Amino acid sequence: MEPPARTLLFVPGDRPERFTKADASGSDGVIVDLEDAVAPAAKERARRAAVEWLGAHPGLVRINAVDSPWHVEDLAALAGARRLRGVMLPKSSTADQVAGVLGRLPMDIPLLALVESAQGVREAASIAEVPGVARLVFGSVDFALDADIVPSEPDESELLWARSTLVVASRAAGLPAPLDGVHTRLDDEAGLVASSRRSRRLGFGGRLCVHPRQIDAVHRAWQPTDEERAWARRVLQAAEASDGAAVRVDGQMIDRPCVERARALLDRRTD
Repeated sequence: MEPPARTLLFVPGDRPERFTKADASGSDGVIVDLEDAVAPAAKERARRAAVEWLGAHPGLVRINAVDSPWHVEDLAALAGARRLRGVMLPKSSTADQVAGVLGRLPMDIPLLALVESAQGVREAASIAEVPGVARLVFGSVDFALDADIVPSEPDESELLWARSTLVVASRAAGLPAPLDGVHTRLDDEAGLVASSRRSRRLGFGGRLCVHPRQIDAVHRAWQPTDEERAWARRVLQAAEASDGAAVRVDGQMIDRPCVERARALLDRRTD
């Protein structure tokens, strides 16, 4: 089984000339976007381009929201996307709404529930329990707008509760750790790295990206640092030498959770 994606890269559905570049970006997956990145006049053209691309290349698609005039036709068109690997549903707000969309998807296509409203965050636990939901994704920008929150970058402490809600809901439902939202400042690598490390510390498994040059920085943020790996090795060596007795490493009492965290760090992807 492939490990869960750390990065999913958006590419506008009406820019098919960018699809190949996105596919070669090094991201763990490409999302052909039919929603926010596409103007209303280009929706039909974007849908055709997405279906053609996904007929020959593996990838995901973000369809338009349930209450939009393009949603039904988006769903109907997916039958022709033979290599479709997943569907992202924007404005995922309730379990019933998400289940209704899953019931109309091609068989066995997983759904990524993009939670981007106060209602969606409140209902995150029930959304995560819907059979067929593969992962929760935090639409941080739209959530802040919906909740009338002005986040302070790069930490965005004002969104801590919402982020933690998605992390806990995912874990309780047995889903992979959720994906965090985009970093919109394309020339701000320092902010991208800082906010990605914050997301990792909070329990997210990766994040959405809007430009290929963000991929490497996000992947690095989810890799253990040299200092973390060194700490993990010291913990495991001390625990083995202690033969179950209490032991101290770097002034810290080492117990079972510390040992398990050290093992998990050393098992984490380094590519």
